[in-house]
Amino acid sequence: MVDKRLRLVSVGGTFDALHKGHWFLLEEAFKVADRVIIGLTTDEFARELHKPHHIDCYEKRLADLKRFLAERGLLHRAEIIPLADPYGPTIDSSEIEGIVVSEETEPRAEEINRLRVAKGRRPLLIFCIKMVLAEDGRPISSTRIRRQEVDRYGRLIG
Repeated sequence: MVDKRLRLVSVGGTFDALHKGHWFLLEEAFKVADRVIIGLTTDEFARELHKPHHIDCYEKRLADLKRFLAERGLLHRAEIIPLADPYGPTIDSSEIEGIVVSEETEPRAEEINRLRVAKGRRPLLIFCIKMVLAEDGRPISSTRIRRQEVDRYGRLIG
């Protein structure tokens, strides 16, 4: 937790089968900033990621995300935008001050900063959030949920 919150940070993802790891990542983003731009992968971009399972359509993932944010009183502080590439507005925006990522996606944030600096922009503050682990000590993921290894809370199934 920072003493003074930033004005605007970004976070991005597919947010398929919204789970405890996603909840934590999103909640942390709202702790560090007044407003959060959430890039939600488009169906086309999600397909390009070649996930080893079905991914819900953009409209369903958007509705689930909005419901989660509304239940926590955060929807009014969020701007959800379609994410058609790995960067969204992070490279060119002069308003975004930070980026919130998981350990898994931290290298992408570092790449974004290299691209920003090459364009003469200030690097973003990177907030790296630890992966949330399931009961078996392995990270909770949409893939594991789709395979019915764990539920959205990380509890083992079966």
